Amino acid sequence: SEMCIRNSDGTCSEDPAASSEEHFTAGGALLQAWASIKSFRPKDEEDPPSSGGRNAAADFHNQRRSNETHASKTDPEARLAKKSSGQEARLSYGGHLLTENRNGLIVDAELCEANGTAERDIALRLIDRQKLKPGCTLGADKAYDTRRFVDALNERGIVPHIAQNARGGKNGRHSSVPDEIAATEGYAISQRRRKLVE
Repeated sequence: SEMCIRNSDGTCSEDPAASSEEHFTAGGALLQAWASIKSFRPKDEEDPPSSGGRNAAADFHNQRRSNETHASKTDPEARLAKKSSGQEARLSYGGHLLTENRNGLIVDAELCEANGTAERDIALRLIDRQKLKPGCTLGADKAYDTRRFVDALNERGIVPHIAQNARGGKNGRHSSVPDEIAATEGYAISQRRRKLVE
């Protein structure tokens, strides 16, 4: 098996009772960068003169800032991002995990630039890196319920146990996860176990 439990000396101990090799969960989170929002300045702006070891005074009121036009002067790889509407945008990175569902053990992880598609793209990379076998299931939250991602899982033979993001009605959104899968007992179990990734 490609998955193992790492011992303190870095060696690998395979223990079939310790982790599942068939049921997994993908999850992502924004990790706040160690940079002040005051460092998020226009890319073409010259560095302001030092004011005694403190950040230069700045007035951001009514100023539009985006990752295309601005960058952190202290952490240029950090991106301004927020997890959902109504939340404050912060300089962040994307943290991504692949866990097994029996105990919630992390089998792979990756840190990347925070952007709108990173969660799904990196989940596929983690799946490929761990060589998940056809027939395995992957649980995830509603953000992963897209046609492109579910199709990519189907191409790999991975069963999508992703929370359905569907709204009914004439102009409602239809989930990419088939109702036949969502009606299974295994899907219900995955929906409970996927919360271990949090």
